[in-house]
Amino acid sequence: MLRKFIVFMTVVTLLSSSELLAKKVKENIETPASDSRIEYTGRVVVNGNEVAYDWSGVYFRVKFNGSYLAMKCSDSKNSWFNLWIDKEMCSKEDRKFIVAAKDTLIVLAEGLGKGEHEVILQKRTEGEQGRFTLHSFLSEGEILQANGRRGRHIEFIGDSYTCGYGTESASGNDPFLPETENCNLTYAAIAARYFNADFNLVSHSGQGVCRNYDDFRPGYNMPDRYIQAFDESTEPAWSQDMAPHGKPDIVVIYLCTNDFSTSRQPHEMIFAKRYIELLKKVRGYYGEQVPILCMASNVTPFSFDYIRNACIMSGLGNVSYMGVTTNVHNNSTDLGASAHPNYRGQLKVASSVIPYISTLTGWEMEEKAYK
Repeated sequence: MLRKFIVFMTVVTLLSSSELLAKKVKENIETPASDSRIEYTGRVVVNGNEVAYDWSGVYFRVKFNGSYLAMKCSDSKNSWFNLWIDKEMCSKEDRKFIVAAKDTLIVLAEGLGKGEHEVILQKRTEGEQGRFTLHSFLSEGEILQANGRRGRHIEFIGDSYTCGYGTESASGNDPFLPETENCNLTYAAIAARYFNADFNLVSHSGQGVCRNYDDFRPGYNMPDRYIQAFDESTEPAWSQDMAPHGKPDIVVIYLCTNDFSTSRQPHEMIFAKRYIELLKKVRGYYGEQVPILCMASNVTPFSFDYIRNACIMSGLGNVSYMGVTTNVHNNSTDLGASAHPNYRGQLKVASSVIPYISTLTGWEMEEKAYK
């Protein structure tokens, strides 16, 4: 009799636990990803209630009441993300994780104290690693209006250096791994943090102005990719009215390493034609009031001449150029996977470009460390 009573009590306990769990799930508020209170930065495509993107560095802010927040999402491959809870983005995330499922529920925060909280989630890997689709959020309390954008915004256009290829790798001899690619440790993110600016990246590894790395996919270069809403798809085309963050205050272009890759050199006039094409597309989106800064790569001394001449030949106003020399970082402790700059190397590149951004925007440089 006692044994039957114990079994009965166990069944009742299990049923009670299941009912409580079901009640908790039922009580969570579901909010579509396209809700206007959620703030996206970067190129995103809204389709009904869903929001999709694949470019490096896209991030969102979601503010909510209560202790729990989860997201329903999908990824076409294996994208990695950085997460911060109740703090601004910084060089060290609270957590990093991978999304590698067609439909999944990922808990972003739980066990938080009562009251308002904010989560920031950033895509740290590039489009080749997957397209991410956000379906909805589940929260214990109501979703609130996000805290709002910063007063400054920078757009960066680039290749693997801007994607963060190998930034978390310890050696230049390491192979590429998606988990060591982190766009948040690039010169672009560092410069944006220095100026307390939002930023978006239009970047793809191996991409050049008129020639991609090792002539991969000839005839399709950054001037072509730049007009895409998705990194890995030619459709739909990107338009300025799709930008959730509006116009940038400055556009920084850091391209040409791949044009000079594998001991080859493009014809200067072909390079200039394609570079001018890219400059004009940027101008078409943002107008002449937005300054453009063109960075020449340290891959060869010729790169500065190529970019300077292209900028002059364009005849466009408010376009500046700068060079990054071979000594901007060393080839030992400053390199990560496949001889790309790691975080140390990226810090040094950032320290080169920050004064130019300051001059072109009028944003004052402050006495603080780059991070």
